[in-house]
Parts: sequence; structure tokens; C-alpha cells
Amino acid sequence: MCEYFVKADPIQYEQRTRTIRIHGVLTSIRLENLHWAVLEEIAGRDGMTVAQLIERLYDELVADRGAVGNFSSFLRVCALRYENLIAQGR
Repeated sequence: MCEYFVKADPIQYEQRTRTIRIHGVLTSIRLENLHWAVLEEIAGRDGMTVAQLIERLYDELVADRGAVGNFSSFLRVCALRYENLIAQGR
């Protein structure tokens, strides 16, 4: 099983920083390429750009929690939860 993970393309776990505008404020977000790819898939599925998806997730997080802690980690978890739903066939 570990071989599957070890043989992952190193490009997938390289980090890339994107600057996204959230309500007019430029914000830099650093994620691994694989997470960016999953966010792009989610955004495309919903007819949005990645920037629009991230702004929407930010807004919904603030509405639900009142504050945003580690937003990059939140986005990583969103990507993993999406992949988990896909794996479950939902």
C-alpha cells in the first residue's frame, strides 16, 4: 500500500502560491498542486472559477463560524472531503 503513495508524482505535492482577491482584498494562499487540482475540479463542476469558489467557501465559513482560522488548512480539508465523497460514489 505505501508504494502507491511513495510513487506519487512529486509535482503533486509541490506547493504553489496563488494570490486571490476576497472581497477586494488580495490574499496569498499556498497549497500543494494536488489540492489546487481538486479545488479546480470542484469549481468547474459548479460553474465557477477557483477564485469564486474560494470566496464562496470563505463567506460560508465566516457565516457558520464567525471567524476564519487557518484558511489554507480548511481548503486542504475541503479538497480531501470532496475526494472522499467521490470515492463513496456521492
